[in-house]
Parts: sequence; structure tokens; C-alpha cells
Amino acid sequence: MNRDSINWWGPMPAVVTPFDDDGAIDARAMQETAERLFTDGATGLLVGGCTGEFWALNFDERCELFALGARLGQDRGTVLAGTGAITVEETLRLTEAAKAAGCDGALILPPYFIHLSDDEIFEHFREIDAAVSFPIVLYNIPGNAINAITPQLASRLADLDNVVAIKESSGDWNNFYATLIGVRERIRVFCGPSSIYGVPAVVAGADGFIDCFPNVWSPGGLDLYHAAKAGRLDEANELQQTGKRLTELFTSGGRSLYPATKAAMSHLGFAAGDPRPPLRPLEGLALEELHAGLAALNIE
Repeated sequence: MNRDSINWWGPMPAVVTPFDDDGAIDARAMQETAERLFTDGATGLLVGGCTGEFWALNFDERCELFALGARLGQDRGTVLAGTGAITVEETLRLTEAAKAAGCDGALILPPYFIHLSDDEIFEHFREIDAAVSFPIVLYNIPGNAINAITPQLASRLADLDNVVAIKESSGDWNNFYATLIGVRERIRVFCGPSSIYGVPAVVAGADGFIDCFPNVWSPGGLDLYHAAKAGRLDEANELQQTGKRLTELFTSGGRSLYPATKAAMSHLGFAAGDPRPPLRPLEGLALEELHAGLAALNIE
């Protein structure tokens, strides 16, 4: 497989996993989110990624989420499943479950918490690649996973049989651009923090976005891609400024990205529920400032 084995492109939001009042996955809320995003211009969805709080789900819940995502994306767009885990064995179990559920590909990050060498990360992916026949999207998010997929390592991994794409979420433009230049002829490249530099990523040749902000900011977070791709750069650059301000709002004043995303969705009338522990719902001044910031950005 390679970049030509798939037709994935455009904005594919990383959707939240909504929970009901009993703490279970809320299928109806997720359906509403998927319908809204596809209607607004999403070309696919990622379920069970970092935004989807995969670390707070057990194995059965992750499999439930894969099946739900596959149903919601049927005939609407690409559905990727976050199947990363620390061990090869667990990653394989999750990846096979995603395949059986009908998802289109697996998003896999390096093993996390323990510091690994590039060779150790490569061997982790090589073993997974050798054991599956399913499209793999590499996931570089060193701020969370500790271990980075450097541009040099991405180039090595791009030659594995089942690797078709990478989600580059380092947040470092130089790292993103070096990865793009190094692998784009072989695999597709999706920008993670599109709210920060999505427009220059598209202009440089990125195939699309996989980002959390369309959960809250739709269609704006989707139009960011479409406007840049169509060459409507004045519109795209204005949207980029909104994206940067949203990023700052969601990650300052005692707020972090995932609780802020769910709090903003709830404020806007979109069912999301609370984040699962160890995350905690926003409250007090942090929540008040979030609401005020959304109003200032005309996101109401």
C-alpha cells in the first residue's frame, strides 16, 4: 500500500466520545455530531483518538466506538479508528477489531510513557505492519505520547507495506514541513493542529486535516481547509486567525484542550457530556472565560 491505495483527503475531524449521564458512550449524541460534521463539509471522521479520550475507555468500549463510527460514516466519508496502545499485542487486537467493524484505517501512535529509541519505535510499527492487512496512519503527537516520529523516522516508516498516511501533530511547523517534504510522494500527510497552521500546510501540499476544533467550530474549522485548497486565501487566512485565537482560549487560563472542547460543545447546545476522569469538567472562572471567549469570536 501507499498514498495511491486510498482516496482520503480534506478535513476529517477527530470527534469527541460523548458520554451520557451514566458515563456510558452516548450513541445518539455521537450520531448528531457526525451528521452535523458531514453536513458541514467533513470528508471523514476519526473516532477513539486523543480527542475521543481513548485512554479512558476499556477494550470493549473502544470496539463499541469503532462499530459506531463505521456505521455513522457509511456512504458519508472515511472513518479512522484510534488503535494505538503500548504493546504490539494490544494494538493488534484493537486494529483487527477496527477492521472487523468496518472502519477504513487505523491511527496508531508510538508506545507512550516509556522513552524509546527510533529503532525501538520502528520495530513496534514493523511488527504491527507485518501482522495486519489494513491501512495504517502513523500518529505523531510527542506532547502526549512522549516518543516522537521524527521526519527521519517517518521516512523509514513510510516504506512499511500497510502505512498509507501520517497525522503530524507535533505542533512544530519545521517538523511538520520536514515530514511533509520527506514522505508526501509515498504516503498522505494530514495536519493535526490545523487551527494553528492549517492554511500554510495546505499551501505546502498537505492532503487534509485531522483536528478537534470542528467539534465546536463548524463549518469554520472545515472551511479552513476548503478555502485554502480552493485558493480563497483571504477567507482562509481570516479563518486561520480565528483558529489561533480558539487554540489560545482552549489552552490558557487553567483550561486544557479536551475538557474545554466538551465544555464548549455543551455551551453551544451540542451533546458531549463530561470528560472521564482523570480529566475534570471546567467550572468557575475557567468556564466563564471560555464562554466569554467564544462569544467574542462569534461562536455562539
